[in-house]
Amino acid sequence: MDEKAMVNDILENTKASLTIYQGVISEAENPQLRQTVQDIRNNCEGFQYQLFKLAQNKGYYQPAEK
Repeated sequence: MDEKAMVNDILENTKASLTIYQGVISEAENPQLRQTVQDIRNNCEGFQYQLFKLAQNKGYYQPAEK
C-alpha cells in the first residue's frame, strides 16, 4: 500500500470513529465518561484535520464519491 492510499484510508477510518464517538457521547449517562469521550473526540478531530491538511498539500486527498 502506498503512502497516498494509507493516508486516505486513515482519513476515512477517522471519520467513522468520529461518528461512533458522537453516538457514545449522546447516550452516555455518566458525566465523567461523557467528558472523557468528548476529549477523545476532540483530539481525534484535531488529528483528522492535521492529516487532511497534509493530504491536501501533497495532493493525496480525494473526497469519496457520492
